[in-house]
Amino acid sequence: MGGTEQTYVNQAFEQNWIAPLGPNVDGFEQDLCAFTGAGHAAALVSGTAAIHLALILLGVAEGDEVLVPTFTFSATVNPIAYQRAVPILVDSDRRTWNLCPYHTRRAIKDRIRQGKKPKAMIVVHLYGQSADMLALMDLADEFGIPVIEDAAEALGATYRGRALGTFGRMGVLSFNGNKIITTSGGGALISDDGALVEKARFLATQARDPAPHYQHSHIGYNYRMSNVTAGIGRGQMEVLPQRVAARRKVFEHYRQAFADLPMVSFSPEPEGSVGNRWLSCIVIDEDLSNGVTREDIRLALEAENIESRPLWKPMHLQPVFEGCPYYGTEHVAADLFNRGLCLPSGSGLAANDLKRITEIVRKVLGA
Repeated sequence: MGGTEQTYVNQAFEQNWIAPLGPNVDGFEQDLCAFTGAGHAAALVSGTAAIHLALILLGVAEGDEVLVPTFTFSATVNPIAYQRAVPILVDSDRRTWNLCPYHTRRAIKDRIRQGKKPKAMIVVHLYGQSADMLALMDLADEFGIPVIEDAAEALGATYRGRALGTFGRMGVLSFNGNKIITTSGGGALISDDGALVEKARFLATQARDPAPHYQHSHIGYNYRMSNVTAGIGRGQMEVLPQRVAARRKVFEHYRQAFADLPMVSFSPEPEGSVGNRWLSCIVIDEDLSNGVTREDIRLALEAENIESRPLWKPMHLQPVFEGCPYYGTEHVAADLFNRGLCLPSGSGLAANDLKRITEIVRKVLGA
């Protein structure tokens, strides 16, 4: 924890603001705007809720199609299903691990040929690393498709000096318990369009009309962040730069520790970007490792009570999304899933912890 979270939480109790509104919510939204440079922010219960509201605000409805990377967590894609829309799954660019501009163009042109121009594009910044926003925003502008940035894993990361989440029509942040900062559970929608954010707040508080009685002209949701949890977020924001620095230090430790191992490569940091290194990810080349796999490494760490995880399993390989259109010929996402591993990456990892982890990995690889 940062140290001041308890102060903000205590203030919520002392002032009797135990509700999904209040000074901490307002302050947290202002903190997010100040840090990211976004014009407006709505604090919500989750990043998933933020994606759902963004889709609603863009008018995504039953039968519409939404471009989305296959290489992501299911929470990126689930809200498309909430709207009874169709995910159009697109493979990754090996240079960024994120949405591939080439296959995105293929997907757009093919869907238009079939009479279904995508209603929106969700761009994910996976593991805190930027997508190729220059190419993707050019595509979006060329075809007139609004962009939602899923920066749930990327708070504190930048592309060409600009915060991720601020390039598209709307950006999404997450403060889940495993993110670089947390409110225990929470998210936010950010945008330079104040009317969109105000509409998001309206929908997130059950879409109650301005009337002395309870009147509703729209379907609403219980998506607003609590003033108590927003207090935790305010304290966390005060140490966000240190958290990013700590994660990048963990990544650098692994990079140096495995620099002499040709079978180990790392998640890229595209030119012009500075990632937050939310998770440190490696990929194992089995042709150079004498057949040692990422699963061998994962199991060796697990035997020592050290948790590591495979990279995200692509959505086009998930039973729930089988049958959704998929665009990709090199199958980059599937390859990364098969060979990739997320190593322990917490901001509080001690030097002895990192030494132990790297020694186990090196031993399994015979180094």
